[in-house]
Amino acid sequence: MTMLDTEPPARLGGDEPPGTGRRPWGRRRSRLGDHVARTVGTLQARVLATVPQPEAISALARLRRGIGRAPGFDFTLERYLQVPEELLGRRPDDDAEAADTEYAVHDAVTLYALHQQSRRERMHLDGRGLGQALADLVRKTAGPEGVRRRFAALGTASTYHESLHHLRSLVTMLREHQIPLDYGLLADDLRTLRLPDGPSKVQASWGREFFRSRPSPDATTHSEEDPS
Repeated sequence: MTMLDTEPPARLGGDEPPGTGRRPWGRRRSRLGDHVARTVGTLQARVLATVPQPEAISALARLRRGIGRAPGFDFTLERYLQVPEELLGRRPDDDAEAADTEYAVHDAVTLYALHQQSRRERMHLDGRGLGQALADLVRKTAGPEGVRRRFAALGTASTYHESLHHLRSLVTMLREHQIPLDYGLLADDLRTLRLPDGPSKVQASWGREFFRSRPSPDATTHSEEDPS
């Protein structure tokens, strides 16, 4: 069963917004997610400043070239891809846990670089999970079934590499429709996705977000703010 085949979650506490039939779904970031959100937020502010900073524009382009590559592919991007030591694992010799964390940071930040490409709106937005963003995409796009098919493919992906492939396609569609995403939450999802029992947990979270999301016709209102 894919995350798009599940029924919408039952009402909890009877506090659904009137007329929506759906309860808002929100998640909190971990320390790793907060680190990525700060990194991406700082880069975003520098890219979207009234006078964009050349180094940030260059970094965005180089980060895009890192999608799908291994962490550490470009040492000049250390300020954006380095993971604080306290987030790398409980034990200094826990290489597997450290690698999972490094890949989650690397892949989240490089996907953000793809999302922000050629956009003057903020493509990172706190609190907007992938399921919520894709629900907005379904409502805005002229081809909603294409979005649903890609989302379903993400929900049945059997490997991390396959999941990243589908995410890249979906992020490109989000960029085209100016729909933002919380890249701190995505980093948390990617970290969990790499664990043995992680895919089912992450796919369930995305599905709940998708089904519980309310219509957001003015989802890009935030982009009219001064980004500097």
